[in-house]
Amino acid sequence: KQKNPHIGKIVSVQRIVGPAAPGEICNVVLDHGGGLPYWEGQSYGVLPPGIDPKKNKPYGVRLYSIASTRYGDDKKGTTTTFCVRRAVYIDPETKKEDPAKKGVCSNFLCDSKPGDEIKLTGPSGKVLLMPEDKVDTTYIMVATGTGIAPFRGFLRRLFGEGNPRNKDFKGLAWLFLGVANKDSLLYDEEFQIYKQEYPEHLRLDYALSREGQVNKKGGKMYIQDKVEEYADEVFQRLDQGAHIYFCGLKGMMPGIQEMLKGVCESKGLDYEAWLEGLRHKGQWHVEVY
Repeated sequence: KQKNPHIGKIVSVQRIVGPAAPGEICNVVLDHGGGLPYWEGQSYGVLPPGIDPKKNKPYGVRLYSIASTRYGDDKKGTTTTFCVRRAVYIDPETKKEDPAKKGVCSNFLCDSKPGDEIKLTGPSGKVLLMPEDKVDTTYIMVATGTGIAPFRGFLRRLFGEGNPRNKDFKGLAWLFLGVANKDSLLYDEEFQIYKQEYPEHLRLDYALSREGQVNKKGGKMYIQDKVEEYADEVFQRLDQGAHIYFCGLKGMMPGIQEMLKGVCESKGLDYEAWLEGLRHKGQWHVEVY
């Protein structure tokens, strides 16, 4: 709880984007000592140190999606991984960073050193949990930027750790990721290894909006455009019981929903009824921030 947070320690902080990526994203590993067990798709809260000058009291909790499986990246069950974008504010007039408006918690995490203490709450969240009642589930994952975090946990669980789910999985994991350019791809080296090992069970489709990829209208390739390229198969798999997940900045959803509505209309489907059907069956999972 926020009033009595769990004290963890930073294990490592590593920049994981290339030089041409806009902004900085860090992979942050922290040790919770086994005191905060979680499932893939959940979040932890972080209480950054310091006093909020606007409220004159300690900063409130910030939620971060967990990017590791329940076992942690070292498989000992005592660590958790975050994927954190350093939030900075660029003044539109001066075009320079205004340090007074930088993101308090993301900068605290990205600037942390091994051994630093971190106040944690949670875990929380049921929306993005993975159903594992069948061996042949199809998981369609749609992420922008650091919204990749829960899906990295999913893919590690399905393909990366030799756990029971990895051994019995006969379904499909299909990841759509939208980022600016190749230098902004997150965890791609890991994912490519899984794809080589399990080519029948993993698909990766990337929308790189600043790499010259174009959508069918000749504009920049955003996440909704990449999903639309495969709309028929996505809809068919949803009809057959696939689960679809969305994670990232909330600004991604209007474009996606507009695209899905257009596909529904082209198929003679009522969009609201189609969406309500997915929600009713528990196949529609959205966590945006």
